[in-house]
Amino acid sequence: MSPEHPLYPIRTVAELTGVNAVTLRAWERRYGLINPHRTPKGHRLYTQANIELIREVLALLDRGMPIGQVSRYLEQQQRGIGEAAGTARQDDWKSYQQRLIQAIIDFNEQELDAVYNDALALYPIDVVTEHLLTPLLRKLGERWRSHPGGIAEEHFFSVYMRNKIGARLHHQPTRQGGPLLLCACLPGEQHEMGLLLFCLAAANHGYRFINLGADTPYEALGYALDHTPVEAVLLSGSAPAQANPLDRTLHQFISHSPVPVMVGGKIAEMHHDEILGLGATPLGADTPTALRRMMAIVQQRREESGR
Repeated sequence: MSPEHPLYPIRTVAELTGVNAVTLRAWERRYGLINPHRTPKGHRLYTQANIELIREVLALLDRGMPIGQVSRYLEQQQRGIGEAAGTARQDDWKSYQQRLIQAIIDFNEQELDAVYNDALALYPIDVVTEHLLTPLLRKLGERWRSHPGGIAEEHFFSVYMRNKIGARLHHQPTRQGGPLLLCACLPGEQHEMGLLLFCLAAANHGYRFINLGADTPYEALGYALDHTPVEAVLLSGSAPAQANPLDRTLHQFISHSPVPVMVGGKIAEMHHDEILGLGATPLGADTPTALRRMMAIVQQRREESGR
């Protein structure tokens, strides 16, 4: 390894790109997408060109291209043939979603594991969240309102995902000095799945967080804020609670907060202007978009404070 042509171990590449080591190995074995160097002991070492290629693959996946089409697309690009990535089929995600829904209907945790783990072996968690989990949660919400067993199905999947996300977060390597977030659901909000998915996506980008979970009173938020050196507060809500959470108490909390306050989830779309008027930033319900907005705000604040 030379300063002009450095080589990076797989753990470093995972931190730089947000793609975990298991997924990088799967891309190499199944699709031949990345071809790292090998040490005499067989350890993978990646070049800067490998890292740029990984980021290109991520961009294609973000635009909806199935992983099985990426290698062929890249080869065509190199030969000057190419095709519009935006026209890529969504067959992979539809298949995953149909299999997950059937497993939920059957209350089959083993099949849930098989489908979920297969998706995560091929795609980063951010992509899985955007193209599989978020649309699936919307469908389950529709079944919850219209199907006799919808409540049981939604609870079954929520408990399963809470356990899965909790395990991933527990084993997620903590980046020393990463921005610390205070996260919680608004008062009256019992659905914390969107918040958990956001925390997992943020953790993959080096963020740390304190998660207070569902139905958090503003008094508890204020206490935590006074006792922790957080750089931002993220509140989540899927719909207005019986007592509107966007009230004077929230305005008082925002007014006294020394750090930016952001609101994500469906409520941030339904009450966009009202949230702005209270002095907070609405992030919306789309996890990748909300994550990018949050990161931009935290980064700007860090630059202004010279951190």
